[in-house]
Amino acid sequence: MKRSADDRDRKLPSATDVKPVFITKEERQRLALQRREEAVAEQRRAALDLMQQNHHHPPRPPSSEDPQPPSDNNDRRDRDRDRDRDRDRERDRGRDRDRDRDRERERERERERDRDRRARDREREREDETRSRERARAEKQAERERSKELDAIKEQYLGSKKPKKRVIKPSEKFRFSFDWENTEDTSRDMNALYQNPHEARLLFGRGFIAGVDRREQKKQAARHEKETREEIRRKEGIEERPEEAAAQRKKEAAADLYDSFDMRVDRHWSEKKLEEMAERDWRIFREDYNISFKGSRIPRPMRSWPESKLRPELLKAIEKAGYKTPSPIQMAAIPLGLQQRDVIGIAETGSGKTAAFVLPMLTYITRLPPMSEENEAEGPYAVVMAPTRELAQQIEDETVKFAHYLGIKVVSIVGGQSIEEQGFKLRQGCEVVIATPGRLLDCLERRYAVLNQCNYVVLDEADRMIDMGFEPQVVGVLDAMPSSNLKPENEDEELDEKRIYRTTYMFSATMPPAVERLARKYLRNPVVVTIGTAGKATDLITQRVIMMKESEKLPTLQKLLDDLGDKTAIVFCNTKKSADARAKDLDRLGYRVTTLHGGKSQEQREISLEGFRNKRFNVLVATDVAGRGIDIPDVAHVINYEMPNQIDMYTHRIGRTGRAGKTGNATTFLTLHDSDVFYDLKQMLMQSNSPVPPELARHEASKFKPGSIPDRPPRRNETLFAH
Repeated sequence: MKRSADDRDRKLPSATDVKPVFITKEERQRLALQRREEAVAEQRRAALDLMQQNHHHPPRPPSSEDPQPPSDNNDRRDRDRDRDRDRDRERDRGRDRDRDRDRERERERERERDRDRRARDREREREDETRSRERARAEKQAERERSKELDAIKEQYLGSKKPKKRVIKPSEKFRFSFDWENTEDTSRDMNALYQNPHEARLLFGRGFIAGVDRREQKKQAARHEKETREEIRRKEGIEERPEEAAAQRKKEAAADLYDSFDMRVDRHWSEKKLEEMAERDWRIFREDYNISFKGSRIPRPMRSWPESKLRPELLKAIEKAGYKTPSPIQMAAIPLGLQQRDVIGIAETGSGKTAAFVLPMLTYITRLPPMSEENEAEGPYAVVMAPTRELAQQIEDETVKFAHYLGIKVVSIVGGQSIEEQGFKLRQGCEVVIATPGRLLDCLERRYAVLNQCNYVVLDEADRMIDMGFEPQVVGVLDAMPSSNLKPENEDEELDEKRIYRTTYMFSATMPPAVERLARKYLRNPVVVTIGTAGKATDLITQRVIMMKESEKLPTLQKLLDDLGDKTAIVFCNTKKSADARAKDLDRLGYRVTTLHGGKSQEQREISLEGFRNKRFNVLVATDVAGRGIDIPDVAHVINYEMPNQIDMYTHRIGRTGRAGKTGNATTFLTLHDSDVFYDLKQMLMQSNSPVPPELARHEASKFKPGSIPDRPPRRNETLFAH
């Protein structure tokens, strides 16, 4: 198909005549493809016309008159077409470049306008702010001038008004408080007998009938007889005969021995065999270790590891772990656990509670069928729940220490780690799961774990779990266990020896109402074991409280840490921000310091704890995450840089020192902002015979429990001191 002459001769419009049209990149591509398709179609049509001409007019020998061959015409036509196409393409490219350049210039102008506008706005805002400040200052100045002027006019015409003196009623002035406090007892100062109250021999004759020791009586009688005879001889001037002296020595020797009448009370319980122990011996044993029970059908506590009835493998593991004698909570709780009784253990911090529930739990698991492909899908045999990741991992370490002797597999399920990996470990089968309540409930809801054969539950630091708001998660986990295995509520009902019943251990340093509510719902006829006094710190800790201003805290802390030497200390703060700030201050002062709080990742928390245990760091700045259950050996000093809001938390914090029979120091920085805990802190210091600072003893807030109404209104000077 040939192009017409007027098409070829048509002049191309110049760039100035045609108004530019802006099209998108996709549109340009589509037009280029369309032009290419038209060119190809035109070439095909030209080739087809040529073939038809050759078919109707066969070639003949060329002659000089013949016109130029058609192939030359075709070549020329193709060249013209290619030239036109190249020219069109070049023109399109030039037009695109111009259009892009114009667009870029327009954008640059727009950006310049925006910058100018923003600068003008900022300048205007600054001017407005300056004007408003000046206006406010002028208004305040004018107001002060007006006020002064009015006061001057009032004073001139009305006279100055003197403040009226407050009249105190006699009933208020002479109101008498009939309640005595320990600090008001002056008898200690007035009477010499009260100066040394411990001089009385409190244990003299303990366990004897009417508190009378027959041997002591005979000794005193022999001594009295000797002194009387010597007095008579001296008066009469008679010398002692040898036979009399021999008889006297014989009497003294006989007085030092027990006769047949006294043989019933001859030895202390520690010198007797287990079968020789009488009820009186057990009572003295419980008094010696400050153990008290509440419940029915309570088994005897164990006196030593060989008497514990634990498996030989566990006894060997205990010996290798270096546990020579059981702690009081272990003496009381392990026999109960071996009988699968439900237990509520209330013991001071650092008393060895972990081994008290781990050893009976492992003994229980050894009586069950070993884990295999048939039963591993039904879940673990036992679950231990703890409030924090660090405590859960510490319990895991303690459990593994004993479990690997029995071939028992232990898995830890805590936050901060991959839940998929933990689910994979659970599916491989394990006998014991140690977990935080939130992550364990996640695993149960996502079907990574089931608790179809779990009949042994331990809630460690139960009060802390409730405080942290984990009660719904704990209840969710307990409800996921088979309820058919709960013991009957009637304790007189006989238990089926062939059945496995659920055993629940609950350990806590304090017993708030929420924990009691949980215990009533899930524990059946529990035995309450109390070691010492609930909520009380151990006597091995020397407590010291210093009243100070906020600005005095850091220099005092620096002085305490300088006195440490090569020992370790934990500095407690109430918030993550405060802990980070204190750590930065101490690091700047050159101390080897690390931090531990809820804002750190799990890996960072583990590194901090490990470094502190290995003495790479000697100061740990922490929040209450480290206040519960975490066992770091040989912490010499606990410093409460900020006093906690609750006295229970104070007990747990200072319990990080003075552990496993060792002594420790606890120092607390107290300010007037901590008045909510003044009363409880003062009571605790008095109970533990620790010094009470005079500022705390005198403060009004320390004399009455928060929320109670005082018997008399506070005096004026006391109110001023409080503020």
